[in-house]
Parts: sequence; C-alpha cells; structure tokens
Amino acid sequence: MTAIKHALQRDIFTPNDERLLGIVNVCKAGKKKKNCFLCATVTTERPVQVKVVKVKKSDKGDFYKRQLTWELRDLTEVDAKDASKENPEFDLHFEKVYRWVASSTAEKNSFISCIWKLNQRYLRKKVEFVNVSAQLLEELPKAEESVPSGESQSVAGGDEDALDEYQELSTREEQDIESMMEMCEYAISNAEAFAEQLSRELQVLDGANIQSIMASEKQVNILMQLLDEALSEVDTIEGKLSSYEEMLQSVKDQMDQISQSNRLIQISNTNNGKLLDEIQFLVNYMDLSKGHIRALQEGDLMSPKGIEACINASEALLQCMNVNLRPGHEKLMAVTQQQLLFAELRDTFARRLTNHLNNVFVHQGHDQSSTLSQHTAELTLPKHSPLHRDLLRYAKLMEWLKNTHREKYEGLSRTYVDYMSRLYEREIKDFFEVAKIKMAGTTKEAKGKFGLHGSSGKLTGSTSSLNKLTVQGSNSRRSQSSSLLDMGNMSASDLDVADRTKFDKIFEQVLSELEPLCLAEQDFISKFFKLQQHPTVTPPLAQPETEESDGGTPSRVPPQAEHRHSLSSEKDLVRLMMNKIFQSIETELNSLIALGDKIDSFNSLYMLVKMSHHVWTAENVDPASYLSTTLGNVLVTVKRNFDKCISGQIRQMEEIKISKKSKVGILPFVTNFEEFAELAETIFRNAERRGDLDKAYVKLIRAVFMNVEKVASESQKTPRDVVMMENFHHIYSTLSRLKISCLDAERREAKHKYTDHLQSYVINSLGQPLEKLNHFFEGVEARVAQGVREEEVSYQLAFNKQELRKVIKEYPGKEVKKGLDNLYKKVDKHLCEEESLLQVVWHSMQDEFIRQYKHFEDLIGRCYPGSGITMEFTIQDMLEYFSSIAQSH
Repeated sequence: MTAIKHALQRDIFTPNDERLLGIVNVCKAGKKKKNCFLCATVTTERPVQVKVVKVKKSDKGDFYKRQLTWELRDLTEVDAKDASKENPEFDLHFEKVYRWVASSTAEKNSFISCIWKLNQRYLRKKVEFVNVSAQLLEELPKAEESVPSGESQSVAGGDEDALDEYQELSTREEQDIESMMEMCEYAISNAEAFAEQLSRELQVLDGANIQSIMASEKQVNILMQLLDEALSEVDTIEGKLSSYEEMLQSVKDQMDQISQSNRLIQISNTNNGKLLDEIQFLVNYMDLSKGHIRALQEGDLMSPKGIEACINASEALLQCMNVNLRPGHEKLMAVTQQQLLFAELRDTFARRLTNHLNNVFVHQGHDQSSTLSQHTAELTLPKHSPLHRDLLRYAKLMEWLKNTHREKYEGLSRTYVDYMSRLYEREIKDFFEVAKIKMAGTTKEAKGKFGLHGSSGKLTGSTSSLNKLTVQGSNSRRSQSSSLLDMGNMSASDLDVADRTKFDKIFEQVLSELEPLCLAEQDFISKFFKLQQHPTVTPPLAQPETEESDGGTPSRVPPQAEHRHSLSSEKDLVRLMMNKIFQSIETELNSLIALGDKIDSFNSLYMLVKMSHHVWTAENVDPASYLSTTLGNVLVTVKRNFDKCISGQIRQMEEIKISKKSKVGILPFVTNFEEFAELAETIFRNAERRGDLDKAYVKLIRAVFMNVEKVASESQKTPRDVVMMENFHHIYSTLSRLKISCLDAERREAKHKYTDHLQSYVINSLGQPLEKLNHFFEGVEARVAQGVREEEVSYQLAFNKQELRKVIKEYPGKEVKKGLDNLYKKVDKHLCEEESLLQVVWHSMQDEFIRQYKHFEDLIGRCYPGSGITMEFTIQDMLEYFSSIAQSH
C-alpha cells in the first residue's frame, strides 16, 4: 500500500498541488469486484480545500487516473455499518449514497479516522459519523493535547508527520542550504564536523538573543508607564458614561409611558373595528328586507311574478336561517329575536305553500274534463303536460320546503301520489276499455261473445274445449287449412290477416300511449320533488290502507313503515312513487293480454314481439325505471301465453284422429305448422326475441315429425309410405321456401325421409304388375345365393328354360300395359291432389321398372346363356306404355 501511496502522490496529486493524507482500497457493494482507491487530499495553497478522490487503474495500461472528485464540505454522513464487529462495508452520503466495501477493516477505520480529523481541523461542519467506534474518534483530541498549538500544523502526529518527507523546499531555503554547503565543503565528507560547527553558531545566536532582550528593558518600562496613563483616562471616561446613563434612564421611563398609552389606544381601535365587523356581519347576513317579508306573508302564489317573488324571498330566508353564527352571537337579544322572526316567517310561508299546492292536487284529482269518457272513442290518453308545466313553477319552492319542513314536504308528496293515482286509474281504465272494445268489436254481440263486461275488463266467457281434428275422405287444401282455426277457438272468418293486423296495431298503440305517459310523469316527479339531488331520503309515498300479502289476504301495513324504510338511491324512490301512481297499469295490461290471447292464441306472437321491443327500448333509457320493470313483468306473462300457444298446438297434434274410410293426404297439423311458420316469420322479422321463436320452431317440428310417423303407422286406407312421403315432402318444401336457419337440420332430415319413403313406395308398388316374373327371378337369385352356379340354374326343375318361357308368356306387352294402367289408377287413388306428386311417383316407377327389366335380362343372359329367351316387350315399349298411360289420365 505504501508503494501505491507514493505512486499516487507522485503521478496524480503532486502535479495538482495536493497532498495525499489517507487512502483505502475499495470496490462497490453488491456489484462485480472492480477495485479502486478512495483518497483524502488537501491542497498546498490557501485557502485549503479538502477533497475525496476516486482513483481507478486505467484499462489500457498500468497508470492510474482520477475518476470522480467530491468536496468534503458536501459530505453529510459517514456510515461504518457496525461499530462493535469487524465489517469492511461503509457508506459515504454526498449528493447521493455511495456504498463501498474496503479490502480490510483496518484500512476502512484508518480512512474514516482521517476523514474525521480533516473535518475537525478544516471544516468544523456537522458531519454525522454513524456506527463508528468512539475510540476511533478520540484519537485526534489526545494527539492535539500532546502537541503545542503553535506546532500543530498537521492533521495528526502520525498522519502528517509521515508526510513531512513530501514537503518541498522553498526557493529561498534551497539557496540558503546551498550557500551553507558551499561555505562548508567538508559537510558531505565530514558530517560530524559540520554538525559541531552548526551547534557553535546556534549558541552564538542564542547569546545574541539574550543580550537583545536585556537591552530592551528600558523600553519595557516606558511602555508600562504609558499603560498606567491609559488606565487613568479609561476611569475618567467611565465616570462620564455613568452620568450619561442616568440621564438616558429618565428618558427611557418617559418613552415607556408613551408606548403603553399608544398600545392601549391601538387595542381600543382594534376592538372597535372587530365590533363593527360583527355588527356588519349580523346586519348583512341576518337582515331580511321588507319586500321579502311581505312576499312570505301574503305573496301571490298564482301569478308568475308572485311565485318568482316568493322563490327569491324563500331563498333569502333560508340563507338567513343557515348563517353560521360566530361564538357568542346566540346570546345577543337582537339575534334571538331575529331567529324567532325567521322561524315564524318560515312556518307561515310553509303553511301557505302547503295549503295552495294541496288545493291544486285535490282539484286536479277530481277534474273530470280530461277523462276518456268525455272524449271520442279514440285510443289516446290525456296529456298532463299543462299540469306539469304549471306545477314545475313551484319546483324551487318544493326544494325549499324539503330543506326546511320535511314533514310538510312529505305530506304534499303523499297528497300528490294519492290524488294522481285516482286520476290515472280512471283514465287508464277508460283507455283500456276503449282498447278492449276495439279489439273485440264495438257491437254488443262482440262484447257478449268475448265476455267483456263493464270497465273491469274481465273475461268471463267460457273457453270452448279443443276440437278433435278429423280427416275427411275428400280433404281439400281449404278444409285442411281451416282446421288451424281450432287452435284459436275461433271461426275462420274471425282469424284472417286483417283481424290480426288490426289487433297488432291496437296493441302497439296501447304501448305507444303508455310509454310517453309514464316517462313524462317520472321526469316530472324527479324535477318537481327534487329527488335527483338527494339519493337517500325517506320515500314520501301515499300510505295504503291495505296491501295484498303473498297469500292474497289483505293485511294492514303500519303508516310509518314505508317512511322508516330508507332507499339506497333516487331511482328506487322514483320507481316506488310511480308504482303507487300507476298501480293499475300492470293489471290492465295483463287483462288486455288475456283478451287478445282468448280472441286468437296466435296474437301472443304479435304481443311478444311488440312487448319485447318496448322493454328493450325502456331498458336502454333506464334499466331500473318503473316503465322498464313493469313492461318486463308483463313480458313474462306474454312469454307464458306464447309457450301455452306452442304447447296447445303440440297437444292437438297428439290428439288428432284420422278417418278409416278416406285417404289421409297432407295432415292438418303439417298445414298448420306451415301457416304458423309463415305468420311467425312475418311477425318476427328483425325482432329482438328471435331466440324464443327458434326454440318454439324446434319443439313444433319435432312434434310434427313424431306425429306424422304415428299417423302413418295407424293409417289403414293409405299406405304408410304414401303418408310419410307426402307429408315430409310438404315439410321439406315449406322449410326450403321459408329458409328458417335454425331448422336446417330438420329440413335435411325431411328431405331424407321423403326420398326414402318415395323409393320404398315405388319398389313395393312395382312388384304387383309382374308378380309371377318377380317371384321366378327371386327364386333364381336364391339358388345362386345358395351356391348353385349361374349356368347350372337352368337344370333346376323349377327354374328350367320351359318354366321361364311359361312365365314370360304370361306377360305379353298388352298385359304389362294393362297392369301398369291399373297401377297408375291405384297410385292416383293413394296420392292426394294438393301435393301433386303423381307425376314424380310415376316417373320414379318408370325408372325403377326399367331398372328391373334390365336386371331380368341380365339374369337371363347369365343363367340361361344361348337359350335365345327374351321378354315379350322392349324398353321402348315400356316408355310408350308409361307415356300413354300418363297422358290418358
């Protein structure tokens, strides 16, 4: 380390006029071990600057270079980590914390001691030494005690004495030494003689110094005399100063009295200013003008100007009453009297405002001019916008009443809900009465037919039982389609498209009238009662005398129960008020839906689409609104009726009975499904609840498939294959035409069933015209299958050539044509006219007959080779037979 110290002093610090006093070999904590040196240096020139220098070995050579330099005055803390144990780690806190690990604990302690001594001597600043041993910091004071103050020129005896060898001689010292050595040339060769000469010269100098001191004694005596004279003059001056001090003391006392008087005057002015501020505060904030008082006591609550004056007066009164009085104000008599006046004015105006608004609500509730009974039979609801517009002028007064008289505010709210619920109940009942009359017809016969009595809207007519569907022998498309009407329990004339369209328009108009009515009322309640500003208030609702419990038995509700119930938001409060005002809407809607369902069960399709659309619209506006909730509840009823309609159709499919004496043809429920699908696709085009229809489609089509197979198995007059073929062909045609995506699998299944049963019917039918020939060749194929070689079949007794010729002779062309003609008549008798499958079946039979003919010829060629046996007719003959038979019929 000594060699490195010398090298650093020589190469780095001497050129910069610095002295190296402390050094430690370190590396950064927690990183790769890249060693460097921390050096404590001082400058040789004054003022002395103390620095900490980081020196690092160059990467390109063996020389060292300065990397970083810190001023010691910037050091704030030295942390040695542990004072009791040996730990080479330490931290230096400059502008940031530098963490180091020394090569040894001894080097770390020596460097920290050097830093502490340099700080004590040159800076005297407060640098915190944390976790440093007290013994290490006590070395400097002990060293300074042992060295005289005049000689303490180094940092510590050990540190800077060791560096004395580095002190360079000044130019003058070099010259003196050189001249001395010139005078004593033998100094180098004979050092002892040189030292003796220097000793003798020093003694001569000491003697000369003593003589000089003794010669200056006279001058010392003269100096002492002058000091005595100066002391006497000082005593004289002190006496004069004492007299001056006594005079100034009297002046000081007078000034203190003046200062005390000024302070009292200042306190008085301050108190007067504060008193004036308090009086101005009370006058400004607790004084109500005479105009405001007159408006509160007798202001006109009818005219717009009077209402505006009352609003301004009430706001001014509320501001005066809500003034935040300062401590002590409430003890003033004037303040107490003013507060009593304000309370009296508040009570008086609240009573006037409550009475006036109560009269308005009562008058509107008993007003008969706006009910539907005095209107024409138009399906419209009265508009309450004029009433809302008039009442909204009092909205600010209602807010004032809410903040000052909660009881009166809640009483007004209950009154409004009570009387408006009566008014809306009359109007809504009249409105739904007109809607029901328009649905059922305006004549008395129509009302009696559907059991509509009075304004209650109840359906009292008995529902006829489901009619059994009977298939008649000569069913036509018209008679089959008319059986669909049994599902609605109505006659064919009542269920045409016009009636359903009329019902759809009436139901849409009902919903379109109710929606703006509810939204307008909800908006008015929010604005008039200022509910949106208070999300958690007690609901000011009308107290019902009784409520229906879950079991349907009326049970009394305590009057305070709803008032104590705290709602979590303003929306819940508004919805609760709306429930009371429009409590009859849901009942009337359900009654109207029941009527529509009784008129025609297919009306549930129209109602489901319309109701779903209005629910979707209401939820987009406000999912938690009264309208959204009510329409959602009614939608559940509509969906239930729709499900009942689907279930009724499935039940009627299962209960169908077919006639044993007539052919089946297209089954009624297949035609019914076609009409249902056409109607549903028209109604549900672009509807929101398409998924409900798709589910119903799947249920219905599976029931249709199952019951077609059931009827086909039970059919006695018509072959099973014909029933399956015709009905599945009709189903396939319907699904292909309507392009119902959810029934693609069923459409493919219907086509497969139709094709299979068509082929089965053709094969079974063609066995009859050439029955003996068929049996003969079936026997031939059986022998071959049993292992008889084909060329040896002709040697079998039952299948020899003579037997073959005998069978072929029985089927000349004339007989074949006759048999085909009979087959055509039979097929025509089996098939129905509606589906027009006769030509399709006849063409398939032609193809199958040709296939059998070719098969017979192939068997003759393989089993009877060289016999020259052929059929009595050719393929061309067969084509002419089929063509002529089809044309003749």
